[in-house]
Amino acid sequence: MTAQDLTLLDNPVWHSLQTTHRALAMGTTTAQRYPADVLSFVGCDREASNPLENIQPWVNSEEPVFVVGDLPPLPSHWSVQARLDCAQMVCHQLHTVPPKEPAEIVRLTEEERPEMFTFINSIQPGYFLLNTPLLGSYYGIRNNGQLVAIAGERMRMTGLTEISAVCTHPDFTGKGLAQQLMIHVSNNIYAQGRVPFLHVLSTNERAIRLYEHLGFTTRREIPFWKIMR
Repeated sequence: MTAQDLTLLDNPVWHSLQTTHRALAMGTTTAQRYPADVLSFVGCDREASNPLENIQPWVNSEEPVFVVGDLPPLPSHWSVQARLDCAQMVCHQLHTVPPKEPAEIVRLTEEERPEMFTFINSIQPGYFLLNTPLLGSYYGIRNNGQLVAIAGERMRMTGLTEISAVCTHPDFTGKGLAQQLMIHVSNNIYAQGRVPFLHVLSTNERAIRLYEHLGFTTRREIPFWKIMR
C-alpha cells in the first residue's frame, strides 16, 4: 500500500461510508453518518463548502456525534463539546510474539452483542453501541465462561480496516491477552488483503508501546471532535 493510499485515513469516516460501509450510510452527498445504534460518527466531503450544513435531519438534537480529522465549519446552533487527540497507527508488517500462555480466541456472535456492549462500556464507555458489531468481526477470550478480553473491527475502507474496542478486564491485565487478540485480528485483516490501522489516545502511552511492539507505527496525530446541536 502506497503513501497515497494511506491518505484515505485523513478522512476515515467519510471513506468508510463511501466504500465498505456504504450500505450503512445515512445523509447527504456531502455528509453522512452511521446509524445511531451502530456508531456515533459523522463523515463529510472535505472538498465541499460547508459540508455539514444539511446533515441536521439525520442527527437528533443534543445527540453527541464525532467527526474524525480536520473539523469543517459547523452549522449554526452546533458546538464542539470536546476534542480528543489520538495517534493514528498503521501496521504494514506484524511482529508476531509467541504468547507465554496461549488463550483460546473465539469469534463473538450476534447473540453475544448485549454481553459485548456491557463489557466494553464498563471499561471504555461511550463509543461501543449495541449494533457496533455490524461493522466487522469481533473476537473475545473467556475465563470460566466470563468474557475477559475483546478486540474487533470498526471503520473499513478500500484496503484498510481499523482495529477497535481493544480492552481487557482489570483483573486480567498483564497476561498478554490484548496482544494475542491484536495479532489474531491483524492476521485476519491481512488475510482479507487489507492493512490494519487503529486510533489510540495520545496520552495512552502503555497502549502505544504495545502497538509499537507489534509493529504499528504512528502515521499522524488526528483529532476526534465531539460535536452536538
